[in-house]
Amino acid sequence: MMKPVNKKWIAKTAMAVTIGFTAMFSGTMLIPAHQAYAYSASKASQIVTTSKKYLKTPYRFGAATGQSRNFDCSAFTQFVFAKYGIDLPRESKDQAKKGTFVAKKDLKPGDLVFFYSPIHHVGIYIGGGKIIHTYGDPGVTISDITSGWWSDHYKTARRVL
Repeated sequence: MMKPVNKKWIAKTAMAVTIGFTAMFSGTMLIPAHQAYAYSASKASQIVTTSKKYLKTPYRFGAATGQSRNFDCSAFTQFVFAKYGIDLPRESKDQAKKGTFVAKKDLKPGDLVFFYSPIHHVGIYIGGGKIIHTYGDPGVTISDITSGWWSDHYKTARRVL
């Protein structure tokens, strides 16, 4: 005696095959969440490495965009992120509206970190409680945000990766 055909199973299987072929032939690939994060972490690592190449680059308030002779804080973040196809506004207060909010306890390398109230300063979180940013002398530098002035004036953070 033959078993009855499970029509629901056939329909689900046909749908899965159709979706699979559609994704395969349309160039669309579904990326599991853990792989999507790995991509962001990789880009974050590249951003941190690139930002460190500019250590000691002089600070200049209102620095021109798209050049690396000198930077102010938001020109620096805009310049570094642009190298990886991420378009940020020119001013830190506007950069603070991009991406998604990140709690201080959840910071990851590559996150933008903002200071003062209202926001007047931005840096790139590089891990271990440290940011790379620029202000005054010595220009692009690394600071610890877990104590002192930077801890006292921390405002918020955003993830744009």
